[in-house]
Amino acid sequence: MAAPSTHQWFKSSYSGGSGTECVECARTQDGALIRDSKNKKGSSLAVRRQAWHEFTRALRIGQLPEL
Repeated sequence: MAAPSTHQWFKSSYSGGSGTECVECARTQDGALIRDSKNKKGSSLAVRRQAWHEFTRALRIGQLPEL
């Protein structure tokens, strides 16, 4: 059994309002962690500080392409 996470997780403000696209994030010393809020015991994605900064900046200014 995995140890409980000691990170402060928060729901992304970019998650969908319908409850089907929920993403949670946690800041770390080196960057951020990202996980599916509906699967808290599942895997998380680690992102280095500079990549996280560039990603969130692109979100804020609308530079990400639509899928």
